Amino acid sequence: MVQQKKLVDEVSGWLRIYNDGSVDRTWTGPPEVTFMIEPVAPHEQFIDGVAIRDVTTTTTNNTEDGSIHRARLYLPEKTPEDNKKLPILLHFQGGGFCISEPDWFMYYHAYTELVRSTRSICVSPYLRRAPEHRLPAAIDDGFATLQWLQSVAKGDVRDPWLEEHGDFDKVFLIGDSSGGNLVHEVAARAGSVDLTPVRLAGGIPIHPGFVRSYRSQSEIEMPQSPFLTLDMLDKFLSLALPIGSNKDHPFTCPMGSGAPPLDGLKLPPFLLCLAENDLLKDTEMEYYEAMKKANKEVDLFVSKGMTHSFYLNKIAVDLDPTVSAQMNALIGRVKEFIEKQ
Repeated sequence: MVQQKKLVDEVSGWLRIYNDGSVDRTWTGPPEVTFMIEPVAPHEQFIDGVAIRDVTTTTTNNTEDGSIHRARLYLPEKTPEDNKKLPILLHFQGGGFCISEPDWFMYYHAYTELVRSTRSICVSPYLRRAPEHRLPAAIDDGFATLQWLQSVAKGDVRDPWLEEHGDFDKVFLIGDSSGGNLVHEVAARAGSVDLTPVRLAGGIPIHPGFVRSYRSQSEIEMPQSPFLTLDMLDKFLSLALPIGSNKDHPFTCPMGSGAPPLDGLKLPPFLLCLAENDLLKDTEMEYYEAMKKANKEVDLFVSKGMTHSFYLNKIAVDLDPTVSAQMNALIGRVKEFIEKQ
């Protein structure tokens, strides 16, 4: 008799785990938001001023596990003002290390807007996800993509968009939510290797998933949102962190006593972007204060009245002028940071 597989764990609408180890990421929440997690097909012609394509980023020196690395590239259409090469944004998606892909519509809508506004090329790797691949798998993938950029810059591998349009002297790490954690981790790794001729010009963690094993005041008091509930926070991190770890692990608490001292890390300038009503605001501010204390170059930008990853919510951006204005202000501040470096 065939054993029926049983549900052993689930995360509100996003993810179900079965006793045979299989994982189902079919969205089971409100159907009216399903479109936001639908994949967007690549289009090499310019639509709304941006072309996108998927590339293989595996090189001989960036993979030890034999896995195939891929990334999505966004290229803005050239304007008369673009008389020089464009900065390169290496983007890490959020999703608690467990869900989301770079080709989801919510990222497409945000990152087409970002590359158009900042006049940048975006490279967004398809990161391995937990629980099938616990951390540091996603960090390894993010760093491997940076090594691939170095291989393109050296001419060891080819990519026509990056070779023709990319400025390897202006490479920025950018990531939202758990992708913000990757910005810190990949930047810390990059500081201990020679990336020549690539220059890591900056890091932009947006609403990073920095936490501690105990609840902060903002976790207790701030409103939960569709993009972050306490259930999602706790479950995703328990599935993603190395077995036996809690939230005090350096991957989620880089400002904690268990993490490598910040003053010993070689980091580029950072722009830390927070949301005023984010559940994680207090621990993100702890990270900011710790970075300042370690004499790291870090700027702070706060989106007033907003919750975690608000700009990914296409419905709110379209219908609420306040959310739209806050998204524009966030992109404007990122643009200013990129231009300053």
